[in-house]
Amino acid sequence: MSFRSALAGSALAAVLATSAQAQTQAPHSHAPGSAHTPGSAHAPGHAQAADEAQVRTVVAAYKDAITRMDVSQTPALFWEDSAIFENGGVEGTFAYYLEHHLGPEFTDLAGFEFRNHEMTVEIDGDTAFVSETYTYHITFKDTAREPIERRGVATSVLRKRGDEWRFDVYHSSARPLRRAT
Repeated sequence: MSFRSALAGSALAAVLATSAQAQTQAPHSHAPGSAHTPGSAHAPGHAQAADEAQVRTVVAAYKDAITRMDVSQTPALFWEDSAIFENGGVEGTFAYYLEHHLGPEFTDLAGFEFRNHEMTVEIDGDTAFVSETYTYHITFKDTAREPIERRGVATSVLRKRGDEWRFDVYHSSARPLRRAT
């Protein structure tokens, strides 16, 4: 198993464990989406709150670029040695993913809209664990193609190098929406 694969699996396990722990804690537990060091019962300090704000800004910038279907500035959001995983596949670095997957897909799209987006952020030193849930709606330039609507999730590890936060590992997956019958 490669280091990046192990890191992604560990990150996902950490996010899920932290989420489960937060849901079962006493009433003094942190609010969803708040930053705290795992195991700490103290409110986040000013530096940690600033880190969380920066992490949220990076994640929002990526989501906004996808919505605008303009990914020209997104390489600045990912470290060069980043690792991308999508729907059970290893996509490589973000540069590779952008050139061979994400960029070419946008040539066929007329619109991409996120809905019901929720994000949680956990900061541990110079590492941030992010989980997102959302639905997305895609329309095509070829109007004969049916729009796509999916329920999606993303888990990310962002690293702080110097004073800058960027994506280190990004994993997303989606499935068709289940409609009530």
